[in-house]
Amino acid sequence: MPAYLRPINQSEALAALAQGKLTVLAGGTDYYPSRVGQALSDDILDISAIDGLRGIGDEGSHWRIGATSTWSDIIAAELPPLFDGLKAAAREIGGVQIQNAGTLAGNLCNASPAADGVPPLLALDARVEIADTAGSTSVALADFILGNRKTLLRRDQLLTAILVPKPAHSVRSHFAKLGARKYLVVSIVMVAATLEVEAGRVCAARVAVGAASAVAQRLPLLEAALIGQPCDASLGQHARPEHLSPLAPIDDVRASWEYRMDAGFSLVRRVLSELGARA
Repeated sequence: MPAYLRPINQSEALAALAQGKLTVLAGGTDYYPSRVGQALSDDILDISAIDGLRGIGDEGSHWRIGATSTWSDIIAAELPPLFDGLKAAAREIGGVQIQNAGTLAGNLCNASPAADGVPPLLALDARVEIADTAGSTSVALADFILGNRKTLLRRDQLLTAILVPKPAHSVRSHFAKLGARKYLVVSIVMVAATLEVEAGRVCAARVAVGAASAVAQRLPLLEAALIGQPCDASLGQHARPEHLSPLAPIDDVRASWEYRMDAGFSLVRRVLSELGARA
């Protein structure tokens, strides 16, 4: 019989991971659907009972989002405009049942190219906190996801939190997703952006595109081009096709690579224009 462990504190969980191969389970919204009709044979470490891993808090220089915080937690939390893009993404992840169970850390560790949580967190310049029995450290989210279903997390490690730095200036963020229908759909392409604004002009920009590469990508050329521009409804016009050069979309049943590139460009412009129009 496969083992099922449900520790109540982080130390127990890390000790169990150090002893052998375990499949870490939080909400299970990715794990169970991928095994429909199959006997479950994995040894499970269920981290959902560890209270210290859930919650969203202001820690001075940054915000800390516990690993088992759910999408519903994000939606319900009273957070500053910095998190508007992440909240918008949370509302489009499955239905309410999925939002109630699915966790942010699970979305990141699953490392799907179409993971809706990755672009808005990249646009927030987020880091992930990783722990093992020797202690904890943090790495940039951009360095954490290595490829399709691949992360740098070792078998003896646990992702314990997502850390979002506080910006130095007035900030706003947005997220938009294109799918075959409005809800309950895997993304064809999605875009998230965060803008820092001073005296009506963009002083920092982070733009990320998901579902158009093996890993969601920031657009550094576009980010540089936005610096100093007036933050108004014309902001999207500064985007150029060449700014999307980091993307490497594929052909699949949802869309061709040409469609993804064209749709991604249009969505980038739309997101930036909507952010600018809020000024």
